[in-house]
Order: sequence, then C-alpha cells, then structure tokens
Amino acid sequence: MTIRNLYDQKETQETIDRIEKLTPETQGLWGKMDVAQMMAHCNVAYEIVYTDKHAKPNAFGRFMARLFAKNTVLGPKPYKKNIPTSPIFKMTEAKEFETEKKRLVEFLEKTQK
Repeated sequence: MTIRNLYDQKETQETIDRIEKLTPETQGLWGKMDVAQMMAHCNVAYEIVYTDKHAKPNAFGRFMARLFAKNTVLGPKPYKKNIPTSPIFKMTEAKEFETEKKRLVEFLEKTQK
C-alpha cells in the first residue's frame, strides 16, 4: 500500500471510509496494539502538529529525526516490522475505541482542509 496524500480530498475520504469500517474487534495484521491503541498511536502525530500536548523536539532532536527517521516515516516503502518508535507513540494502556476513532477522523478532515 502506498502512502496517501491527505491533502487530496478523494484520498482523505478513502482513508476515512476505511477507518469507519473498523470495529473494536478488528484484528491487526501485525504488532501488539489493538485497534483503539493503533488509532491513538496515529493520533499522536496530529497532536504534535495541532496541540501542545507533546513537547516539540529541540534542534538536535529535529536534526536526528531528519537524519534517521524522515525517509523511513515519510518514504514510499511500507514500514518494516519491529522498527523502533518514539516513546510518545507507544500505547500500552487501554484506549476508548469510539473516542480515538472520532479524533482520528477529525484530524484527517482538518489536515485535508
């Protein structure tokens, strides 16, 4: 699967349509998170952009992210299994499915606009 252009209305809607089909019982294809945790994991990226919930990285952190993570995160290749992630993206506590789903759809719509 290729990365979607979420500035394109059609691609954003296709992504939202896929999210709307999810249920609390939806099984992941890999990884340890359940579907609510995975949506919360995705929401962190939008929280970084749209809120002050997470501290912004300092100059060194931004440099390291550009150097080591940018191509992996934004590149055209699918993510490899078991690659390291920042602690703020790790979801170990239970999450509320409908809340995370609603937040993710709202963030996608905001980004597309």
